[in-house]
Amino acid sequence: MAVHGYTAHKDDVLKRLRRIEGQVRGLQRMVEEDAYCIDVLTQVGAATKALQAFGLTMLEDHLHSCVATAVTEGGEEARAKIEEASRAIARLTRS
Repeated sequence: MAVHGYTAHKDDVLKRLRRIEGQVRGLQRMVEEDAYCIDVLTQVGAATKALQAFGLTMLEDHLHSCVATAVTEGGEEARAKIEEASRAIARLTRS
């Protein structure tokens, strides 16, 4: 089995994802129940922030594990991991 940056706290990661899933299901329920638009938008903002925070945590885990290991080993793999992380940061900051 592969070991990733989040492997040591996978249960916490899954719990956080379930919480976000609950927020999204709550949005669906709000729309089904014809909730006020601003109330729905408020919850959209909360779900978006939760996903952004989750993404940043995953990025931090990746930097501290996969990227750090590659940098220690050096060579082309290190450059590739740094470039990969840079692209991931760019994607996260564009959203």
